[in-house]
Amino acid sequence: MNILIINGPNLNLLGKREPEIYGHRDFDSYLEELRKAFPEHKIDYFQSNHEGGIIDKLHEVGFSIDGIVLNAGAYTHTSLAIADAIKGITSPVVEVHISNISSREEVRHHSFLSPVCMGCIFGFGLDSYKLAVQAIIDK
Repeated sequence: MNILIINGPNLNLLGKREPEIYGHRDFDSYLEELRKAFPEHKIDYFQSNHEGGIIDKLHEVGFSIDGIVLNAGAYTHTSLAIADAIKGITSPVVEVHISNISSREEVRHHSFLSPVCMGCIFGFGLDSYKLAVQAIIDK
C-alpha cells in the first residue's frame, strides 16, 4: 500500500515545541521507526505550515494513493477548506493528533475534519500515527 502522512502547521517543530504536550522526539526519527514497523508498505511524508499547501497535496494524491494520515494541527479546528478537500477526494483519510484534543482548550474540542474522515485517532503521542497507518491497512 501507498500511504501519505501529511502534517500541518508547527509540526515541523516536534521535539522542540511544547515537549510537555508533544514529546521530545522529532518527526523524522519517528518516521524512520514507522517505516521499519511497516516494511511492506510505502509511507511518504509531507509537511506544510500553509493551509493551501495541505489542500494542494490532498488534491494531488487524493485519487491515487491508498490512504492519507492527516494531522492538520490547528487547521483541524478552523478549516472548512481542508474539510471540503477531503470530501472531494476518494482516498480514505484518518485524522490524527498527538495530544488528547478533548482534554485541551475548548477551541480544540471541535474538528471540522472528523465528519469527513474515515476515523480519528488522538491522544497516543506519536503512536497515533502508527495506529492510523494500521487502520488504513486493515480497512
